[in-house]
Amino acid sequence: MKYENANDVLPEELVKAIQKYAAGKLLYIPSGDEKKGWGETSGYRDQLNRRNRMICNKYARGMTVSELADAYYLSLDTIKKIIYSKKPDKQLSYEPTVSSAVNYASVGMLEEWMQCSLLFTWQDAPPLQELLNEECTYFGVVKFPLRLIQTEGLKPVGAKGDDVQADAAARPPLLVKYEEGKFYTIVQSELLGALKQRKVNAYPTIILLTGNADYKSFMRLYGSVLFFVDRV
Repeated sequence: MKYENANDVLPEELVKAIQKYAAGKLLYIPSGDEKKGWGETSGYRDQLNRRNRMICNKYARGMTVSELADAYYLSLDTIKKIIYSKKPDKQLSYEPTVSSAVNYASVGMLEEWMQCSLLFTWQDAPPLQELLNEECTYFGVVKFPLRLIQTEGLKPVGAKGDDVQADAAARPPLLVKYEEGKFYTIVQSELLGALKQRKVNAYPTIILLTGNADYKSFMRLYGSVLFFVDRV
């Protein structure tokens, strides 16, 4: 490596500051990229982490190593290394709860939580499954005013209203679709009815947005006024 005179490449003020702390010493000045791990600059490492999280969730929900290897075009040994990894990310194990959704959202993986929700919790719910075929954006988890949700056709739930007394973190978030300026429940009319019956004003919610027009409308009207749930 060729040595350069600091006076030739650095401002005079900076040279004086360095002389104050390290006059006569041999210094190595890193380029600034050394601290970044493999794949961090390109985003490839983040993509792998997301893929591996999905593989672990699917394995935990019953898919076999062979099925995962076929689905992801990976070897059996690679799948085993992923699912038996001891990295401390157990908090991202999927559960159909507010707590799990908040954990995913806190690391920018709300979309992955929703994918798990559609695969493992709502696989028999056609209205939600139809969204898999659309370009959908997920906004949340936010503390959402229930008065904004359309209640046409909502039926009383009777004694089931007592279920909402359980720990909020262990209950599922509401999944609400925003369309043409209005909010609608998709598959959780009973939960919404129970919450309203107990006069709950706001509840952790994930907003589903499809279409550019609805996305722009939602962000303009609500994007900066809803409070995110950062812990439960």
